[in-house]
Amino acid sequence: MEFELSGHAGLRLWKQTLTNTVLKKGPDLTTRQLTVLLTVYLEPKKHTIRGLAAAIAVSKPVITRCIDSLSILGFLKRVRDEDDRRSVFIQRTVKGAVFLTDFAEMIENSNDEIND
Repeated sequence: MEFELSGHAGLRLWKQTLTNTVLKKGPDLTTRQLTVLLTVYLEPKKHTIRGLAAAIAVSKPVITRCIDSLSILGFLKRVRDEDDRRSVFIQRTVKGAVFLTDFAEMIENSNDEIND
């Protein structure tokens, strides 16, 4: 599927996707939460609070609150590092993967809607 994002087309696509998300009545994620979720799912490595904070240039407490919210939704989980029990990794969940797969489909559907 091709996406035309010149001019305001990208903004129209984002608006339609957000509108469809609201109409679906799914979780209302903040931009920060969506950024963290996408970072964990799209960058295959071991993620930590510190690393995520550095990646999006926010403080560790901000990421901690974000991870708390995403964990409550079941989209991410904390897992202790078996080698260093003081460290915690942030990992994907099946529920989070399903949410992002649905979100990707929603973007494609939104693109179809605005281009019909």
